[in-house]
Amino acid sequence: MSAQSEKGRFEILEGFPADVVAIRAHGLIDREAYEKTLIPLVEERIEREGKVKLLYVIGEDFKGFTAGAAWDDARLGLLHLADFARIAVVTDVEWIRLGVKLFAPLLRGRVRLFSRSELEEAERWICENRPEPEGDAIPVAADHKIPPLEDMIPPVLEEEEKFPPA
Repeated sequence: MSAQSEKGRFEILEGFPADVVAIRAHGLIDREAYEKTLIPLVEERIEREGKVKLLYVIGEDFKGFTAGAAWDDARLGLLHLADFARIAVVTDVEWIRLGVKLFAPLLRGRVRLFSRSELEEAERWICENRPEPEGDAIPVAADHKIPPLEDMIPPVLEEEEKFPPA
């Protein structure tokens, strides 16, 4: 198998409403796949539609992400935290499922995980146009939201507590 045939790519899935970006990842996804396909597509749709919905399908032939692709994925999410109304991730790859559960609480839109056998359900859900419920709207089986940073600061101890007498 040549290096060119192993190169990853995003397949743009057709037949969805204008506010839906639907893609399938094939092979080893690299930075070029993000910078030439996914990022311009997402940014064009945000410019044209406002909030968008993302259907991200991990194909059966998916091999992983390069470090550059992982960076571009994180950057895309951080730059557009409030621009995604919904994100549906369709995968049976456990490390991707865990990553989605970890980062879903940071996003303002709804995030749902689907297995590959639930692709049709994911497609229906991503196309829905009903208003999103208020409150915790991240049904990815995450046990809780990430607490604000202020909650992570340890309490200040009095001087004698810091250095007990010897």
